[in-house]
Amino acid sequence: MSHYKQRRAGGFFDEHHRRAELMQRELPLHRLDQRIDWETFREDLEALVSKESAGAGGRPRHDVVMMFKVLVVQRYYNLSDEQTELQIADRLSFQQFVGLTLADKVPDEKTIWLFRNEIGKGIRRLFERFDRQLRAQGLMGKHGKIIDASFVDVPRQRNSREDNEKIKHGEVPESFTQNENVLEQKDLEARWTKKGDETHYGYKDHVKADSKSKLIEDYVVTEASVHDSQVADDLVKKGDGELHADSAYRSEVMEAMLAGKEVASQIHERAYRGKALTDEQKQSNRAKSKIRVRIEHIFGQMTNTMHDGLKLKYIGFKRNAVGIGLLNLVYNMVRYEQIVRLHLA
Repeated sequence: MSHYKQRRAGGFFDEHHRRAELMQRELPLHRLDQRIDWETFREDLEALVSKESAGAGGRPRHDVVMMFKVLVVQRYYNLSDEQTELQIADRLSFQQFVGLTLADKVPDEKTIWLFRNEIGKGIRRLFERFDRQLRAQGLMGKHGKIIDASFVDVPRQRNSREDNEKIKHGEVPESFTQNENVLEQKDLEARWTKKGDETHYGYKDHVKADSKSKLIEDYVVTEASVHDSQVADDLVKKGDGELHADSAYRSEVMEAMLAGKEVASQIHERAYRGKALTDEQKQSNRAKSKIRVRIEHIFGQMTNTMHDGLKLKYIGFKRNAVGIGLLNLVYNMVRYEQIVRLHLA
């Protein structure tokens, strides 16, 4: 004898009621959708994306703002193109966020890939568009800046020692060129590096954040082997007030650069062989840490809230730079939503 409850017949308003239930739960995407003015991106997106349809008599292209929101879903949940298509088709909350109904066709993985490639050349433009909105609301203050970098790992390549040595020197191993399909799957720009006991392969996301709001103001993408301090000059600007960073950034060159830009150094003191930190320096470092640690919250949120967002699956510098740019932009959106929600609470 079956103990299953008998299913009731479906009704015309079932989808409407289910969507209303989801709205009441205030899921992360719903909260984001309520706070972000998505239409402000339309002008830039229209300028970046081809206006042609899919061939003569082809289906008209998808709305650019809707496709941009598809990429936001992808980066927030760290999904592949295939999984992005599948999850949007499967989950009502995702459909609701991007603005689709069950009757609409979900963009397929190739369409998602193509759209991301098209806007890739303008990802900095989109980041700066949102940055201007944040500044207009007074969220990028003059309280000081923090800089730091995090590894962005990509799938590790299984190359021979000899091939890796050639790649390191900017050469393409001969074995890669014998098969086009092999070459397409090889990342010639990612680099290996070690930090402590950890080995990383991929790229680095160097960011400058506002010390109060923890919003990212600027960023630079490099290979993983580039030292954090090498891009500091690109990130620090005159008018930044004071700069917080860990001791890896401390050097005479760095201090001279900051002085030249009239930025007060709050970089941690570092110990040297045979010259330990004094008690006064240790106390100063502890005080500085209370501010500098805020940038760790950024990378922590990218890892935890944004579903291991610091691990990408793209091949090559260009594609990973787009992925990292989107990651930084979506982080700022998520952080902005938090600031507004907590302020209004």
